[in-house]
Amino acid sequence: MKWLLTKVGMRSGARAQGPTAKGGRAPAVGRSDRPQRCGTRPSGTWGLALIAALSILSARADVTCASLFTDHMVLQRDQPVPIWGTAAPWERVEVDFAGQHRSVSAGKDGHWMMRLKPLRASAVSRPLVVRGHNRLVFADVLVGDVWFCSGQSNMEKPLGPRSGQKPTDHYEEETRAANHPLLRLFQVPAFGKPDAKTTGLHWLPCTPEAVTQTRFSAAAYYFGRELTQQLNVPIGLIHSSFGGTMIEAWMPDAAFDHDPQLTPLRSVHYAAYVKGVQATELYQSMVAPLVPYAVRGFLWYQGEANCMYAEGDIYAAKMRALIASWREAWGEPVAPFYYVQLAPFDYSRWDKFPAHVTPEELPLFRDAQTRVLGVPHTGEVITTDLVTNTHDIHPTDKRDVGLRLANLALEETYGHTDIVGQSPQFGSLHQVNPGQLEVTFIHAGQGLHWSAPQTTDDFWVAGSDHRFAPAHGEISGDKVVVSAPSVAAPEAVRFGWNEVAKPHLFNSGGLPAVPFRTDDWPVAAERGKKP
Repeated sequence: MKWLLTKVGMRSGARAQGPTAKGGRAPAVGRSDRPQRCGTRPSGTWGLALIAALSILSARADVTCASLFTDHMVLQRDQPVPIWGTAAPWERVEVDFAGQHRSVSAGKDGHWMMRLKPLRASAVSRPLVVRGHNRLVFADVLVGDVWFCSGQSNMEKPLGPRSGQKPTDHYEEETRAANHPLLRLFQVPAFGKPDAKTTGLHWLPCTPEAVTQTRFSAAAYYFGRELTQQLNVPIGLIHSSFGGTMIEAWMPDAAFDHDPQLTPLRSVHYAAYVKGVQATELYQSMVAPLVPYAVRGFLWYQGEANCMYAEGDIYAAKMRALIASWREAWGEPVAPFYYVQLAPFDYSRWDKFPAHVTPEELPLFRDAQTRVLGVPHTGEVITTDLVTNTHDIHPTDKRDVGLRLANLALEETYGHTDIVGQSPQFGSLHQVNPGQLEVTFIHAGQGLHWSAPQTTDDFWVAGSDHRFAPAHGEISGDKVVVSAPSVAAPEAVRFGWNEVAKPHLFNSGGLPAVPFRTDDWPVAAERGKKP
């Protein structure tokens, strides 16, 4: 009789295996006791049963997994690990990994999901096997920590060259040395769709070829490299960013209900150089398909596009909504969220931006970013000292950005008490003597210091007339006493309050102080408009 072969599903990143995968014969389906010649038409009850069986087989769909499941992936340790995909309706799906055997039936729509029990970190290469009527084998799977990295062009900026931008510092030697077996990279293409240069979606072990092929985020790469070296556990990085995009594009629809002032903005159309980057669109194409792949936390490097709209007054609300909605989507209400404050840049000198901003819009915007620290389990990287050209919106020092993000995680997430990961931040203000104000900083480490002689990039004070003058600061531990000869009775202090300011106050961990102001006096963010 004719032999019937089960269909074996082949997919990116998995080795499908069936009964004939190694040259063996496939089993007969509905084999008769009496031999039949090939081509003989079955008849009677047995023939009807065989026809029915053939109909069922032809209707069955291969078991598949979501695109994040490929060879070389990293599964999140110490959490239940969701695994999901599609199959025929009601089909039984089994998963085997690290001694665990789990099974579940697909729903009537063919979708299935199961969760492995929490796993311990392991650098041992092991297969993950998924079986339905076909069999998928994902090879070289590690267990460690997975971080989701997103934002716009400064997160997107690769370790190597990029057209229209200056390359990152020392990229050639850094690329040559990018052999880190415990670091795994997953690059999400624009809109989640691989282009002609990308054969598919894959986890890749970090090698010079991998960072070059994927044009992987430099900031994310340095973050992951530092974590693997400090923790000695596998680190997986999912990089999903898109240059020139507003924060609204990365927010799900539900995020706009987190704050009444955001609700009308879900339908606002913003200027964009490509289609598909309006509110919620990048969330749908570059975030939602990755949910709920288990992650340890999030990295965020975005804001330039919103700053060009002079959004210093509302960006904090948008960012809080983004954080809450991502945590809700992943079901991780306390997942760490670390982000990069905007770097010095002369926004006010550009007339092509949607808003004609003043030199004070960037300080206002950075102030909004800092206010987000009120959300638990967040941290902010300051970059005022990492810029050489304030007319270049893509600073080339991404190594220190990545290392500072890593130090935040090492201190705040991993409990490394020997690391200073937070920049010194304004704590309180007191008048100590006539004409002098004392500023106390938190996160000063073992004390504050000046990295260079003070300039007008540092402290300014003003009295009741709201007229600010450059001030001098005297350091004592975690405090700075500021005064200005021209201001007899100072009431307010500003620090680093200019779009191109690169102030010189640092803590013992070598981190620059967060720009701030102690007043809430009106400030004009756009030229020609009243504060």
